[in-house]
Amino acid sequence: MTPASGGGRVRSLDTLVRLRRDLHTPGSPRPLSVPDGMTAPLGCDAVAMPARFGPQVLPRLPRVGCVYADDTHWWWLVPSDSDYALEWPAPARYTVDAITSDAPRLIHRPDGELPYTPPIPLYLALCQLTGTTPTWSQVVSA
Repeated sequence: MTPASGGGRVRSLDTLVRLRRDLHTPGSPRPLSVPDGMTAPLGCDAVAMPARFGPQVLPRLPRVGCVYADDTHWWWLVPSDSDYALEWPAPARYTVDAITSDAPRLIHRPDGELPYTPPIPLYLALCQLTGTTPTWSQVVSA
């Protein structure tokens, strides 16, 4: 680093990015991280649900991607925009960019490089568990 005209230090962009990341305090919103060795070419969103549903959803899915959990919630990574034209059933919560203020731990990592759970089977499993009619099956009035 070289001294700047004001006597301060010049910081590289890498240093500034690292410093910005370090500003996150516990409990501040941040995205769930994709495990090392995995890529998310479609971006990442997350579906959060109460932890009691997690073990019931697992056997209903043809493929399970990265799943994070704490004592109260499970988060399932899905491709970005998996909420397009869907109303995820309550008490599930769809989170753009997989942002959470909690600090869950990774409890399931799939084989391969992609972290995603297929969103349609996840949606259908949640609809079934919550007794919710899927959006496309609801009667639309004119």
